[in-house]
Amino acid sequence: MISICIPVYNYKVGRLVRDLELQADSCGVPCELVIIDDHSPKALRNLNEAPCSRHSYIKLEANVGRSRIRNMFTQYARYDLLLFLDCDSEIISGEFLKNYIDEISGSDAPVICGGRIYDKNLPSPGERLRWNFGRERESIPAAVRQKSPVRYFMTNNFLIRREVFDSVKFDERITQYGYEDTLFAYNLGKLGLHIRHIDNPLMHSCVETNSAFIEKTDRGIANLVSIIQYTGQDTGFINTVRILSVYFGMRKNIAGILAGYILMLLRPALRIMLCRRVSSLYLFDLYKLGLLHLLMGKTGPPKTTPGVSG
Repeated sequence: MISICIPVYNYKVGRLVRDLELQADSCGVPCELVIIDDHSPKALRNLNEAPCSRHSYIKLEANVGRSRIRNMFTQYARYDLLLFLDCDSEIISGEFLKNYIDEISGSDAPVICGGRIYDKNLPSPGERLRWNFGRERESIPAAVRQKSPVRYFMTNNFLIRREVFDSVKFDERITQYGYEDTLFAYNLGKLGLHIRHIDNPLMHSCVETNSAFIEKTDRGIANLVSIIQYTGQDTGFINTVRILSVYFGMRKNIAGILAGYILMLLRPALRIMLCRRVSSLYLFDLYKLGLLHLLMGKTGPPKTTPGVSG
C-alpha cells in the first residue's frame, strides 16, 4: 500500500530506517522502504549499507539533483501511495505511519503534508540561525498551514498518490537547493489538486552552522531566480513566494528601487553578521532581499506573465 521514499545525500539514515521498520512491521498494511543515494561519498554509502540492506537501496553513480532523484522513485516503488521523507528527519511519534494510513483511508486528498518541527533545546549561537528560522517559519500547525497550502508545502514529509505524482513530477531543471518544493506545490494547484495539511510532523535533526545555512540560502535565492526566469515569471508563482511579492512590489516605484539598491550595498555586512552569531530573522530577510535584488539585476528587467495561483 505505501512505498516510503527516502532520497539520501551525505547523511546517515540508520536510525530513521530502523524506526520506520518497527512501524511498518506493525501498521497492518503492506509497506516498503525505497532508499536512493544521490552519489554520496563512498564512506557514507558504506555506512548506510547495513541498515538499508533489507530494503531497496539504490546507489547512483552520479549526482542527479533534488528534483530528478525524487522523480526516480516511481521506477522502484511498487505501491500506489508514495510517502516522501527527508533523510535528515527523525520520527517522533510511535504512530507516524498509522496517522498517514488513517488519514488517507478517510480522505480523497491527492496530497497530504505532515509538517516539520525542531528541537526545543536552544543550540549554540553559531548554530542558531537555521534553528530560529525553522522554529518561526516552518514549525507551523496544520490549521495555519491549511490557509496557505501551497506556500507551506514542504517535501520533507508528504504522502502523494502515484497517479497524481505521475501527472506533476518535480521540475528536473532544478538541481540545486531551494524552492523546488514551492514550484511543485504551485503546479499541483494549477491542476486543481488539493494539498491537505495535517499535524503528523517529523523533527528536523540536522544541525547547521550559521555560515552553512547562509551558503545554502545563497544557492536557494539563485535557484529562485532561475525558476522565475524559465517559468516566464508567472505572476501566480510570484504571489505564492513572499520574497518575490516584496521584490516586485519594490520595483514599482523609485523609493522601492532605491531601497533595493541600499540592501545590495548592505548585503556583505549583513552576511558577516549572520555568519557569526547574529540570528535575527529580520536581518536574514533583508539579506535575502538584497541578494535577490543583486541577482535579478543581472538577469535583465522583470517581465511578468499571467498565472494561476495555487
